[in-house]
Amino acid sequence: MKLGIDRLLAETELRDRLRGRRVGLLGHPASVTRTLSHSLDALVASGLDVACAFGPQHGMRGEKQDNMIESADYVDPVHGIPVWSLYGETRRPTDEMLDGVDVVLVDLQDLGCRIYTFVTTLRYMLEAAARCRKSVWVLDRPNPVGRPIEGLRLRPGWESFVGAGPLPMRHGLTLGELARWFTASCAIDVHLEVVAMEGWSPDAAPGFGWPLGELSWVNPSPNAPSLSMARCYPGTVLIEGTELSEGRGTTRPLEVIGAPGLDPKTILAEMESLAPEWLRGVRLRACFFEPTFQKHARVLCGGVQLHVDHPGYDHEAFRPFRVVALLLKAYRRLHPEAPLWRQFEYEYERDRLAIDLLAGGTELREWVDDPSARPGDLEALLASDEASWERERAPHLL
Repeated sequence: MKLGIDRLLAETELRDRLRGRRVGLLGHPASVTRTLSHSLDALVASGLDVACAFGPQHGMRGEKQDNMIESADYVDPVHGIPVWSLYGETRRPTDEMLDGVDVVLVDLQDLGCRIYTFVTTLRYMLEAAARCRKSVWVLDRPNPVGRPIEGLRLRPGWESFVGAGPLPMRHGLTLGELARWFTASCAIDVHLEVVAMEGWSPDAAPGFGWPLGELSWVNPSPNAPSLSMARCYPGTVLIEGTELSEGRGTTRPLEVIGAPGLDPKTILAEMESLAPEWLRGVRLRACFFEPTFQKHARVLCGGVQLHVDHPGYDHEAFRPFRVVALLLKAYRRLHPEAPLWRQFEYEYERDRLAIDLLAGGTELREWVDDPSARPGDLEALLASDEASWERERAPHLL
């Protein structure tokens, strides 16, 4: 298959349309060609006039290990161009940043999840480019978790840096397709082009979105170390809004969930008794771990690991949002008095609970906290949202 960046470098007619125009690159460590050259280096070597670059959360070089750590502007030591931070003093491109470019190339590896902040940065770049009358070209990349849809859609009024629009948690679009949807649904008057991939087969086993054997995995953010993490992430990211550990500070971030004093076998049994149908397609294993940083650092946690790399993995059946919602429900039933919802400043939000920002509204939290609420109640909300999104996204698929 060919990535958008590889098509741009290989096809003279595409590059010729950029000749004489000042180009900026929005990228990160996973912005690499098929041969693992960074896109910034490859674009400069191609002879294009690369005037600046933009770095999203974790930085253009991916140097910020932990979550919610800002990056500063700097001058690239190799190419001598400014690298503007879009996760520092501002998260929206300013007129000054865009003054020196005619076209912004967006080459970001996404994880296929609404709350991954590169999605919001994409929207902000489209809006800023529209304001400044600049063009945006998205050099498309695979959605590593493919086409399945899952999760509650973001509710009106719950927009944030982890919620750029009424997407479900797992949207099933590439970043180029998301750009098409943003410009249409938000009426963004920008000149947008998507350099589509060639030969991407999102339904093909065993990658189901990620072309195993054809592309190397490069971490798009420091705690996104593997395809397994990406598959779990649309569910396990919810744990960021709780007092449980999502495995940051371990070698399996966002694949393990746990807390001090949690009995793994008991919570697995409770989950099985509540909604066994929500556990299809994945293998859950009782485990113990001790984070080296972040929540419960240097404290033994009991928990579970989600295994999505075993022979019984079923990509269509696996629903990570439901699995983690069920875990939270089971935890609340087993520990009704224990603190569950973490209260802290999350992605620049001080007055709204992180779990609500992540879930896109209050419904998930209210379902977990309500002793009378059953899995079928949440299933009805999920099924409705997922069906409406499948209809809405259809015109934007490439």
